[in-house]
Amino acid sequence: MTRPALLLLAISLCGLAQSHAQTQAPAKAPAATPDKKLRIIVFGAHPDDAQYKAGGTAAKWVAAGHAVKLVSVTNGDIGHWQMAGGPLAQRRLAEVQKADAVIGATTHVLDIHDGELVPSLENRQKIIRIIREWQADIVIAHRPWDYHPDHRYTGVLIQDAAFMVTVPYVCTDVPALTKNPVFLYSSDRFQKPYPFQADIVVSVDDVFDKKLTALHEMPSQHYEGGASGSAEHVQKVPPASDVAARKAWLRDLWERRQGGEANRFRAVLLKLYGEEKGKAVKFAEAFEICEYGRQPSAAELRVLFPFFP
Repeated sequence: MTRPALLLLAISLCGLAQSHAQTQAPAKAPAATPDKKLRIIVFGAHPDDAQYKAGGTAAKWVAAGHAVKLVSVTNGDIGHWQMAGGPLAQRRLAEVQKADAVIGATTHVLDIHDGELVPSLENRQKIIRIIREWQADIVIAHRPWDYHPDHRYTGVLIQDAAFMVTVPYVCTDVPALTKNPVFLYSSDRFQKPYPFQADIVVSVDDVFDKKLTALHEMPSQHYEGGASGSAEHVQKVPPASDVAARKAWLRDLWERRQGGEANRFRAVLLKLYGEEKGKAVKFAEAFEICEYGRQPSAAELRVLFPFFP
């Protein structure tokens, strides 16, 4: 049986695992406990990626009293078909600030040009400092295999930081973390060198409307089409004056996206939520555990993701 299959089996039998844990002291204290406020940080390459990939789960964490930061590693200054440079960077910063306010997350946008991210030592050190300053329990980012170089290199930078955040004599101006966070990949459909493996799938049914409200605050990327937009695209989208029609258009788009995610990983949902609730999930976000960070036990995963029945 593969590692993800064993992990999912362990989670689905969490009741037995928790009973056993009460009668037998663990060899090592877990990094997270049920009464601890979790600190989660999500990295996206551009000012929309973190919100797209993990906005629903972020909203669930915030609602449960935990702290979430959504980071864009570039400023998105070429991510539009009709404008660019400083004005676009400022516009996209304002958009994600509004979106993150809906979710209840903290916003951080690095001033690195869109399309110019490289996995340099300088950028690795920036990432290390950001993770340390946030005192992260969970770190989420792209996988390092993707169509966009900024996505790929965001994944590489996060992987390169995964161990180094605990090394005392790296970036000595910010204290090293005493425990390595759990590092996760957000989902994608790329197949080489290996396809995304869903270790954790979260129902976002209860926060789907909130995620849509947040995404509505980033019109440059969907209503206007972002870098791949055009005048023809804008003409097909309801006008800004018709907010209800725009939101309906956005809902249709994201029902298909998040609904597709739920259907794609239905077997995992059944294991995590049980047969009845797993079948009922309409919308989902999925994550894969990176081998380079801390490897959580089934019991710790239920603390880090306190959403499963």
